[in-house]
Amino acid sequence: MSDRVPVTGGRRLCLRWGITLAVLIAAGGVLASHWGTLDSGTDQLAAADDEWLLLACCATVATWVCAAVAQQGAVVERLPRGRLVAAQFAACAANHILPAGAGASLVNLRFLTRCGLSTRRSATALAVKAAVGGIVRCVLGVALLVASPGAVPVSARVPHALVLVPVVAAAVGSAVLASGRLRRAVGRAVTDVREVHRSRGRACALWGGSVAFALLHAGVVVAVVHALGLTLPTSHVVMAYVVASGAAALLPTPGGLGSLDAALAFALTAAGAPGQTAISAVIGYRLLTGWLPMAPGLLVLGLLARRSAL
Repeated sequence: MSDRVPVTGGRRLCLRWGITLAVLIAAGGVLASHWGTLDSGTDQLAAADDEWLLLACCATVATWVCAAVAQQGAVVERLPRGRLVAAQFAACAANHILPAGAGASLVNLRFLTRCGLSTRRSATALAVKAAVGGIVRCVLGVALLVASPGAVPVSARVPHALVLVPVVAAAVGSAVLASGRLRRAVGRAVTDVREVHRSRGRACALWGGSVAFALLHAGVVVAVVHALGLTLPTSHVVMAYVVASGAAALLPTPGGLGSLDAALAFALTAAGAPGQTAISAVIGYRLLTGWLPMAPGLLVLGLLARRSAL
């Protein structure tokens, strides 16, 4: 029995990296076939409004603070504030190296265990934070859909998507009930969630930080879109980001590379942006939230590791 665990883990790891490699190759092929449009989009970004780009930079920095606030809200213990924010910055860089958010999860898991939490409680805290983030994005999308129905041009597909929600929920519930290990894990998670929500301050930090994190990422896209001179309604741009980030979560690429780019460009185009300008907006979003912070983020990651904070 003990010999099967490493084999199964190795197969899963190979499968995950295989899917990641396939998605990245496909994304590279799409970029190569649209290189002229990409080059023109880069030129548009170079001539963008500096004030809007500065606002986008400020929103990007604020996302790391909001991530730290949400992470603090997911645990009962008081975490060191400075190192917590630094860990979120480092996790952002690591998230663009490993697939499916594994980089950020590993950094935060290591950070929480270094702060004295057990591995189980650290993993539960990360799961709670991720679940709240997913709920926030769903609620935000529904709220935008109700407040501004025109934010989703392809509205005919929404009912079909909503039909899948109870089906997926029933499948997940059946899996939990069928597995004793899953039942125990869910029970422990529910206990930790109740403990966190007994404190109004922790609950506000968890939910408020998650809401602000999602809105600030959408705000980066909005600021870049305005910097490029587009006059799209803000609700349409926010909905485009929410839909694109949700679609990108289904593909295990590092930091959503390729999957988020394509989904966001498609969503902005569907919202009314010209193709080249949509690509410029995606490049600007990627530049601010991923490419520029990566090198300093990896340096912070190394510094935290040297100081035994990770």
